[in-house]
Amino acid sequence: MRQVIETVAIDTHGRGLVEITDAVRRFVAQQGSTIGLLTLWCRHTSASLLVQENAYPDVRADLEAFFSRLAPEAPGRYVHQDEGPDDMPAHIRAALTQTQLSISVERGQPVWAPGRGSTCGSTGTQPICAKSCSTWSHPGRIPRSSGAAA
Repeated sequence: MRQVIETVAIDTHGRGLVEITDAVRRFVAQQGSTIGLLTLWCRHTSASLLVQENAYPDVRADLEAFFSRLAPEAPGRYVHQDEGPDDMPAHIRAALTQTQLSISVERGQPVWAPGRGSTCGSTGTQPICAKSCSTWSHPGRIPRSSGAAA
């Protein structure tokens, strides 16, 4: 079993969902293996990871609108405001989503359903550089002649 750990910086421009599917595909392709398990972990408390519909931008817009209603920025609403008025709503949004994804890799590609992909959600209004740690575990190259999945 071989493991690779790489940190990927994802620049955001404030609150919003940033498509990272292509970056994930590039990382997997660089590993040169045909099968494995990719773990994405976001170590930022104001960002999260999602597997969502990426064929229609309206999905991201609707998710953003939902989170804005669910955890609005409202002066005096939250006790914790040490890092600004967007901080506690950002923590709530991150707590309701995911900070880790496990994605199967087959035939050298991440396995998503058609029209799906990964996004990094910056939950605060300030731009951040979210750090996503990609851990790639795989047995190495599996020859097609072995009868194992390629």
